[in-house]
Amino acid sequence: MKTLARFVMGGIPQAALVAAVAALLSLFLPLLGIASSAAVALVTMRLGLRQGAAVAGVAGLGCALLGAALLGSAWPALASLLILWLPVWALGATLRVSRSLDLTVLAAGLAGAAMVLAIHGLLQDPAAAWQALLEPFRAALVKDGMIEEADSQVLFHGLAPWMTGAFVAALVLQSLVGLFLGRWWQALLYNPGGFGEEFRRLRLHRSLGLAGLALLAGIALVKGPGLVPDLLTVLTPLWLLQGLAAIHYLHRARGAHSGWLVGLYVLMVVLMPHAELLVACLGLVDNWADVRSRLGGGASGRG
Repeated sequence: MKTLARFVMGGIPQAALVAAVAALLSLFLPLLGIASSAAVALVTMRLGLRQGAAVAGVAGLGCALLGAALLGSAWPALASLLILWLPVWALGATLRVSRSLDLTVLAAGLAGAAMVLAIHGLLQDPAAAWQALLEPFRAALVKDGMIEEADSQVLFHGLAPWMTGAFVAALVLQSLVGLFLGRWWQALLYNPGGFGEEFRRLRLHRSLGLAGLALLAGIALVKGPGLVPDLLTVLTPLWLLQGLAAIHYLHRARGAHSGWLVGLYVLMVVLMPHAELLVACLGLVDNWADVRSRLGGGASGRG
């Protein structure tokens, strides 16, 4: 990873190459999209907003030319620019200016909430819009014999009302993970161990916990999908990250074996999404009770 980070910092062409190649490969291996975002984030945080934008622009141009030549369309490049690079560039710029991981993570959540509000405000029926967008995919699955027609109608009709929250939450989480990976690369090159300390101190403002309690109360009153569940879904990744930060802090404070963390992440994969929800609940509790200072033998602080 350090070698890759050093290559990215070799110049805008190198960083754009990594961003473009990882973005294209993410069509087959989705997790590589995080590496693409991290390249943009690293340059933005280390060298500045203009350089980060230049990396995204050059990578987008390369993807557009390649997409036009191989696929007859430059739309995949535009999708990469909007989904992979623009959000993480904005977050990298926020972190560079504010020097606060707490504030940057909160900004990502607020941007996601604003996106949900915009979708619900601009679209009379978001679920119908999602059904129209998903229809080609549903038809392709039926055509390939992957699912029966009747079953597909039931499945996609049930998914559509939840897609707004799920899509925006995935975008927020992907952008933050890309930012964290870029921040880790930056620490590997210029401040070894710095990202670990920064992440373990991650603790969001208590107002986010108040918002979470209000949304949970709203869900008890509102049955089924809608604006309130979508907002809660979008903010959940923030509590998930704070929960993980608390666990990493306690792991370090108590000198526990690294196997505990390995086991945690294995369980998060095997028991998805239930394990993630439990960790997010821990993050929400930590928002109010400061679990780290109570169980870690000292004040967690905000650094």
